[in-house]
This record gives sequence, C-alpha cells and structure tokens, in this order.
Amino acid sequence: MTDTAGAMPAASLLQLIWLASPALPIGGFSYSEGLEAGVEWAGLDSEARASDWIADQLHLGLARGDLAVVAQAIAAWRRADAARIAALNAWVLQTRESTEFLLQTEQMGRSFVEWLKLQHDDVAAQFEGLAITYPVAFAFAAARTQASLRDGCLAFAFGWAENMIGAAVKSVPLGQSAGQRMLGRLAQEIPTAIDHAIALDDDARQAFSPMLAIYSARHENQYSRLFRS
Repeated sequence: MTDTAGAMPAASLLQLIWLASPALPIGGFSYSEGLEAGVEWAGLDSEARASDWIADQLHLGLARGDLAVVAQAIAAWRRADAARIAALNAWVLQTRESTEFLLQTEQMGRSFVEWLKLQHDDVAAQFEGLAITYPVAFAFAAARTQASLRDGCLAFAFGWAENMIGAAVKSVPLGQSAGQRMLGRLAQEIPTAIDHAIALDDDARQAFSPMLAIYSARHENQYSRLFRS
C-alpha cells in the first residue's frame, strides 16, 4: 500500500479503522443506549421504526453532545491542554441523563484506557487522576494518529453506528440484511451530523434527550433484557 499526496498515511488509516471496530474489547456491544427499552415501550417493531430512532439519536443526541466533545478533545489532546481535557471530561460525566448512561461512559472509557496501555507506554501518566469517559479516551487515541479532526469523528460515529445496529438486529429483532440497510442509511447521514458537531462551541453543545433518558431509566428495571443499557 502506498500513500497518495495529501492522503492519510496507511498506518494512521488502519489505526483509525481499528479504533472504530466493534471488536475492540471495550464492551460497546453490550449497550443498546435505550433502544431495547424503545422496543418494549415505543413500538420499535420494524426496520423502518428502528432506523428512524437511531437516525434521530445520531442527529439529536450524538451530534450535539459526544461527537462535539470528540472533536474538541482531539484538538485539546494535540496541544496538550490538560485543563481543557479535564473540563470536557467533566462535562460528559455531568450530562449523562441516567445511571445507565453514566456507567456506560465510565466503563467504556476505563476499558478503552486499559486497552490503550497495551499500545502506548505513557498512557497511565496521561490519565492520572482522571475518571476518564469514553469520548475523551477515544479522542486521545485518534489524536495519536495523523487523522484529521473530521476523520477522527467519522471513526467514532461509525463505531457507534455499528454497535447500535447490532443492538437493533438482536432486540427488535431484525435480519442481517435489514441491519446492513440501516447501516447504509447512517453512513449517508453521519457526515452531516459531524459537520454540525464540529461547528458547535461550548455554549451550543448540549445533552438533552429527555424521552431517551426516560427509556434508559426504564431499562434499568426492564423485566427481560439483553443489554446493559
């Protein structure tokens, strides 16, 4: 493989693909982010309804919150701005709208850091004294590649999308072909969501999805469930 002028070096591209993989041992596959509760109480009983739900979550939730954090945190990691990184991490912790969502970002962030320690000798020092969240940990790894800020966000969003589609296929349930159609739709919509996320400043960034929070809280006591959130 050779690099073309202006293209990302092959090693960085492969690292970015690796970061987006649902096979990464951080537990992302075990979360449905409220979708399983939506199947029970919001009538997500078809490909069309589940696809609309996840697309709405992309634009109304992820793009306005965690994706914006990833974009800002990549830049902060690259300039070694510890105060900014701590502030972004605190914002993520303070804006989780259910116990499940808080445990998810803490667990995935912690697992991501443990995985990163296998890749970089200095990781432990970078996160010392910080209860790291998943978006900020992901941004650290993306910042270590030569990926652009936008490409780092693309990787984060696509990894999220694959996990959500996997949750929908299992919990609605749906077939694999339906899952691929849904993933194709998200692949078309993710770039727009990222453009929106990158444009947000601190005052515009938000995490306000009250009905999703309600379903997540309901899921904590759902009688039968496959996922941790």
